[in-house]
Order: sequence, then C-alpha cells, then structure tokens
Amino acid sequence: MSDSLAAAMKSVDVFASRHIGPDAAETREMLKAVGAADLESLIDRAVPPAIRLQSALEIPSVADEPAFLQLAREVSGKNQLWRSCIGMGYHGCVVPPVIQRNVLENPGWYTQYTPYQAEIAQGRLEALLNFQTLILDLTGMEITNASLLDEGTAAAEAMSMLFALRPDESRNVFLASNNCHPQTLAVLQTRAEYLGIELKVGDIPEDSAGNVFGVLFQYPDTFGRAQNIGTTIARFKAAGVAVAVAADLLALVLLKSPGELGADVVVGSSQRFGVPMGYGGPHAAFLAARDDYKRNMPGRIIGVSIDRHGKRALRMALQTREQHIRREKATSNICTAQVLLAVMAGFYAVYHGPEGLRRISRRVHALARLLDASLSGMGCHERNEVYFDVLRIELPGGRASLPALRAEAVSAKINFRYLEDGSIGISADETWSLDTVAEIASVFATALGRKVPSRTELEAVAKETPENIPEALERTGAYLTHPVFNTHHSEHEMLRYIHSLEKKDLSLTTSMIPLGSCTMKLNATAEMIPLSWPGFSELHPFVPPDQAQGYHRVFAELERDLAAITDLPGVSLQPNAGSQGEYAGLLVIRAWHRSRGQEHRDVCLIPSSAHGTNPASASMAGLKVVVVRCDEQGNIDLEDMRRRAAEHRDKLCCAMITYPSTHGVFEGNIMDICRAVHEGGGQVYMDGANLNAQVGLTSPGRIGADVCHINLHKTFCIPHGGGGPGMGPICVAGHLAPFLPGHPVVKVGGDKAIHAVSAAPWGSASILTISWAYIRLMGGSQLKRATETAILNANYLKVRLAPHYPVLYQSENGCVAHELILDCRSFKQTSGIEVEDIAKRLMDYGFHAPTVSFPVPGTLMIEPTESEGKAELDRFCDAMIAIREEIHSIENGRTDRADNVLKMAPHTVEEAAGDIWKHAYTREQAAFPLPWVRQHKFWPSVGRLNNAYGDKNLFCACPPMEDYAAA
Repeated sequence: MSDSLAAAMKSVDVFASRHIGPDAAETREMLKAVGAADLESLIDRAVPPAIRLQSALEIPSVADEPAFLQLAREVSGKNQLWRSCIGMGYHGCVVPPVIQRNVLENPGWYTQYTPYQAEIAQGRLEALLNFQTLILDLTGMEITNASLLDEGTAAAEAMSMLFALRPDESRNVFLASNNCHPQTLAVLQTRAEYLGIELKVGDIPEDSAGNVFGVLFQYPDTFGRAQNIGTTIARFKAAGVAVAVAADLLALVLLKSPGELGADVVVGSSQRFGVPMGYGGPHAAFLAARDDYKRNMPGRIIGVSIDRHGKRALRMALQTREQHIRREKATSNICTAQVLLAVMAGFYAVYHGPEGLRRISRRVHALARLLDASLSGMGCHERNEVYFDVLRIELPGGRASLPALRAEAVSAKINFRYLEDGSIGISADETWSLDTVAEIASVFATALGRKVPSRTELEAVAKETPENIPEALERTGAYLTHPVFNTHHSEHEMLRYIHSLEKKDLSLTTSMIPLGSCTMKLNATAEMIPLSWPGFSELHPFVPPDQAQGYHRVFAELERDLAAITDLPGVSLQPNAGSQGEYAGLLVIRAWHRSRGQEHRDVCLIPSSAHGTNPASASMAGLKVVVVRCDEQGNIDLEDMRRRAAEHRDKLCCAMITYPSTHGVFEGNIMDICRAVHEGGGQVYMDGANLNAQVGLTSPGRIGADVCHINLHKTFCIPHGGGGPGMGPICVAGHLAPFLPGHPVVKVGGDKAIHAVSAAPWGSASILTISWAYIRLMGGSQLKRATETAILNANYLKVRLAPHYPVLYQSENGCVAHELILDCRSFKQTSGIEVEDIAKRLMDYGFHAPTVSFPVPGTLMIEPTESEGKAELDRFCDAMIAIREEIHSIENGRTDRADNVLKMAPHTVEEAAGDIWKHAYTREQAAFPLPWVRQHKFWPSVGRLNNAYGDKNLFCACPPMEDYAAA
C-alpha cells in the first residue's frame, strides 16, 4: 500500500470534525485571543491540577457516520417485532407520516429550547395549547399542564399535590386501587415513602373512613374493565376526600369523561395519540384538574395573553409555571416536560379531528368486541362485563390450557399479558385489522383444539356483535369543537399548518442558543436517524428480554461508557429527566443509610447558588435543607461547609453540589468540600448539569462524588425538544449500586433496589439510542476534545465581551469553565435598562437570549458549547457589543430612556412595515441593527408579552370560536 493510500485510509475523526464547531485555524485564532499556546495549556489554567484525570478515557469509536448507521441497523435488527397485545398503558399506534417527518424528524422542532422567551416560541406554544385543549376536552377538567414525564410520575404528582392541599393535616392515607397499572403503583410507593403518606393499595371501599385524603382509580382499569365509578366518587367527595383518576385518553373518546363522573384530578398518557412505544418512552403524560388546583399544579401551563400591541400572544403562565422555583417549599421538582411528544399528540388530534378520533376509537373497540365474540364461541370467558379495548380471557380448561396457548402464541410471535390468576390480557390498538383478529383467534383455536374461524365467518360475526358500552358510560357531549381541530385534515393543510408554526420558533436551525447550564449543542442527524426505525420505535417495554437484545446491547454499552466517564461503576438508566435523576440519587443515598441503621440521617447541605430543583428534590426525599454560603467569587464557602457538616454530623445525609459551579468556575477546593461532607458522615451528590466541562478531563468519582445524575439532553446530545424529552440516568459508587431503582414488571436495579422512580424500566429508552450514537461516533479522545473546545469557546466569549460587560465570576487564573456570567445590574440605574430588555433585543439580532437572572438576578449566563464555530460566536459577540452601544446611547442622553430599541424590543414585521411608525429611532435601527441581520432575518411573530395581563386573565385552552370569527 502506498504512503498516500495509507494516509487516506487512516481514521481522521470525520464525525468529531463536524460535531466540534471550530476548525484548526479558528481554534488557533481563539487560543491566541485568550493568550494560550494550545488547548492543553488553556485547560491547565482553567482546571485545577488536583482533579485532572491521570489516564486517557478509554471509550471505543466507530470510523464514521456510515459505519455507525450500519452498526445501528445490526443492533436494531436484534430487537424482535412481535405483535404485542400487553397493554398496561402502552399501545401500538400509527404515527401519521406528515407528523413523523415534519415534527419528530425535523430539527426545526426538536432543537428548540423551553419557551421562556415566548416572543420567539409562539409556534410551539400554540401546539402545546392544542395539546392542553385536547386534554381538557377529553378529561372534562378545567385546567391542565402542558405535559409531564409519564403516567406513573403524573399519578405521583397528583398524590403529592392532593396531600399538600389536604384540608386536615391529620389525614395522611392515600388509597390506590389494585386495579391500577403495577408500574404506577410502584412509583406511588416511591413517592409516598418520604412524604409521610401512608399508601394503601387494594380494593377501594365504597366510602372513606378514617384519615384518607385522596384516592386513585384507573379508568378503564389495568385489566380492561370500565366501571361507572361516579357514585363511588360522589361518596368519597362527600367525605372530604379528593379523587384522582388515571384515564386512557383514546377510551375517553367513547367513554364518559372523568370530569362528568366527578373526578378532581385526571392523569394519564397521550402515547396512543401518534407517539411510538419506543420500549417505554418518551411519551407525554398529563395532569388535569378542577380550576381550584391551578396555583398548585406541577409542570408548565401555557396561557393566553396579549403583547404590547394588544395582539393575542401565548406564554407560560408565570404563576403556575414550575414548582421547583419555590425550592425547598415545592411539592414537585419537575423541570423537564415532554414537549416534543405533547406537540406530536396535539398534532395527531388536529390531523384526525373529532370525527377521525371517533372512527379510530370505534374501530379499536369493534375489533376487541369481535375477538371477544370469536373467543366466546370457543368456550372462553370474558371477565370484563364492560370494556373499551382490553379483554381478560379465562380459558375453558383453566391453567391446564395455558402451556399450549403460550406455545402457539410464541409460534405466531404474539405477546399476551399472562396474569397471576391464569387469565390472559389482550389489548387491541390502532394497528389492528380484521387479519389481526383472525391471527389471534387462530392461536386460541389451535391451542384449544377448536375450528379456526375463516375471514368470512369473522366478518359475519362482526356484523352481529353488539355494542359493549352501556348508555350510562357513553360519552354524549361534543369535544374538540375549536376550529383548529376541524380544519387541517388533508396532508397539504396539515403540512402547511405544521410549517406555519415552525416558522414562528427560533431553534438551532436559526442560530446558536447560548443558554448557560443548558448546553444547546449539535444533535447530529446521524444520531437521530435510528430513532424512527421500527426496531427501536415499535417495541413494547414489557416484552420478554430475549425480544429486545438490540436494546440491551445499547443499554450495556451506554452503562459501561457512562461509568467510565464518571468513574462511578453503578448505573441506572431509569430516571427520565434530570429532576428524576436527582430524586433517584437522593433515595439511593437514603436507602444506603437505612441499610446501616442510619435512617435518621435527614439533613442535606445545598449551596445558595444551586438550581431550584436541588432543594425541591431534597424536600421530596424527606430531607431537611441547610443552605451553605457562597463567597464573593461565587465559590462554595469551604469553612461554612465544614462548619455545617460538623454541626449536623449526627444527622448529615448528603450534600448536593454542582461542578463546575453554577457560577461557571472550576472551584479549586472541591475535593476539600467533598472530604468535609464525608467526614461528617454524609454522601456527596453531584448535579451533572455541567458535566460537559468534565468529560475526559476530570470526573465526579475523581472529585469525590458518590452519586451523579447525567443530563443526557445536555452533555450527550439528546435534543431539548422545546422543553423535553430529557433523560437523567444516575451513576453511583460501588457501595450504593445495590440500591439502584427496581421495577415491578421487569427485573432491573440492584439486589436491594428502591422502588421505581419512572413508569418504564429504562425510562425513555428510545432516546438512549441518541446518546449511545454520540459516544460511539466520538470515542474517548474526541469526547475530551469536545470538552476542551467548550471551555475554549467560553473563554473566547469572555475575552471579547469583558471590555463591554463585567464578567461576574472567574478563577484565580482569569478563566471561566464552559460558561460565563455577564453582570447587567448596573444598567438599570444608568439607563433604565434591565436584563430582560437585553434578552428581548437579542431577538431583533436573530438570537435567543442566554439564561436570564440565574443564578444571579440581573445577569446573563452564557454557554456556547463546543458545537459553535468562531463565525457564529463572533456574530453573537457583535450583537452583544452593539446592544451595549445602544445602552451607552441611553446613558449619554442621546436616546430616550422610555422609547428606545431595547425597551420596545422585539420588533415584529407588522410594526416595522406598518404605515405608522411612532418611535424616535428608525425602522432600520429596530429591525436590521447590523448588516448581516438582513441576510438571515428571524422575525418574532409577536411583540413583548404582557405577562401581568395573562396572570390576571388566566386562560389555558384554545381561544373561543368568536376569537376566530373576529380574526
């Protein structure tokens, strides 16, 4: 082989060169700007030597993207796609191709950020408002959030909310029907344990006695039975007991809504509305309630308001937004929703409309009835007197007939739900046809020695099979009457509607999203492609493990690599959000203390700079939060940490620490901080939000942490999806591994596992393939390079912006970590400009704002990530410097303090192109402040939001018909 050919054949880290933004020349220019000879010397300045890894990160990589996709095809092929009739909250469905291609597979939708900046998120907010309207109409409730993580955690959130709002504090018992899904009951057990709730699972009595504050029913229940629970609900409510109902959303198209039956809270999953099963997730759950609960609901609620022009505009209702902002007083730590999946479910309802949904639900019900009739003719008995789509079949020969049936089902590649009493659960879904019924009937007929029914016979039975839903349970009222659900039923109309909303949202397809602590990096197309393959998307989470060997290879490799990256050997992939990871990690620590007779340890030390989910998670885990001071440089006060650890040494459970700090600095005394906690008898929990600055350079285990949760949607490239999905696996030290979360249906976790924290055994399993792909494509050396470049990019921004904005925190060497904080507090006095004005003005330049007023009020926290090249970083810096000049103009009296480009920002195209212009500054200054803005202008679709109006006039569903008529 010639030298030139050998050189051409050599691996050149093709993917890494595409993931990492700056090329070699740009890297040299930025290193020169920051005063470093090379990356290694910069890292030596930025990262304390004591915590540096002593050896390279040994993680293998594939050659390039084609090689990875070939590997992924092979792995996907190891998952066997049997027909799964298991049900239990997970169902086959048809994802409309117009939604799959244009939403799920579209970076214009999956790379958006949480809609805190509403003016550039109007499309997503409208899609979420559609979702909320769908939930309200079908549940019969008055207020709902814009999605939660899964049905099990939604039920736990409902229980926690009802407990916090109970009128009599002596009431501490929550009743849960044993006919709820087992995974839901397990998550309830987890949540109840440290909140002081006595959870009682069993047959629900006809009325309440004693100290019951709430009750949960499943409707229809996990075995398929649909009961009229209205009378029972009325009795509980008469006794002052709140009632929650976990409902099947598709069933509610035909069944009377829980609201009509008297429920106070309704939870469930929208998975059946066009979202793949994905071996357990992600799926958008919901929590809907009566209006009385609106100020106490967890998660985000989208509300209708107006902008400064009086135009209708949407935003997150601030006072009902997210409970974790209440810190240790929160009853929920929810920070991540499932926005992308809620958007898909809402679009599914828009595409099909009320009549289309009714056709789908009636067809599913009819096929279940047809199978029931066919099996009844073979001597089988259906135990559910009333059902929607799930049969519970008793075989004529009882348990003796089960082996033959199981064998025939395996031969036909069909999964049933085999219940402990010998009965068989069979769940119908949208993917069924008459052939499906014939196939299942054939399995039973062969196993029971009966005649196999022909298609002609089945068609005849279908014509004679009566309706199963009695009049008392039948939905009668209209639903989804809003025009949006009655307009876009052709693919052309739906495509244009989706695209019209996409154009209203700024995503990574537009420009960098420089949010500190949020790591909005590249979500490469090659990482995303396998997500839609049937081998990954169509698997039920409770299939036998031998049918999911591809997934288990992904899990094994991902666990191995995350353990290597963190230096913590025990891994659980179950937590399906960062907040869930925090919660799971704290529960694992508590379980370990309990195993050693130290259950009384209930104090958690948390720095004052911590993100609000930290104290909220600690509170949910039954811990008492003790705040540790930070010094003027933003570092944890070591002496105060030592003092607090010593003061509480008899009761110290743990400390929660973010590293690098929430202030964007590698603290030099971090190992001393961890040592102080250990000497006080506690464990160190590391919040992994800033792991993007650690990978390959240091590790949580090296630093001294015992537990670390990992935001895969930050460091490991799962897209933010407009506010979710996310994943928050935890890595733990060896002594904690036996306590990793278990699951009631599938064996996972340690030998002494805590109860489940999420509904599915491996959380949102399908999106784990994205992080697996990223790590396979990068390998250990390039993961380290990505970390180094993220630190370089942040320090380059610091050098360019420091002459114009004070940089609040930096190390003794003058370095920041992977993010930096600009201090904007003085502008209010000098010019009347507040940090929010800068955030809104950035929209006119085509940028999303950095993180506003966190962790310090009146500041901007910026994280460029490694994926942005120098040209984009310079454009952002140019915009920020130009904005500083606009502030100077106000400070110098050249520009009015009230009527200026910052106070009026953002500017819409209607205003800039309108006949009337009321401002002293020009239209060009407003809309095209720098020359390059003209080349790629992003227009905010509304002006500045009037949040006060929205909070005074809380309205959280699609506007009424007359609004459309007026428009």
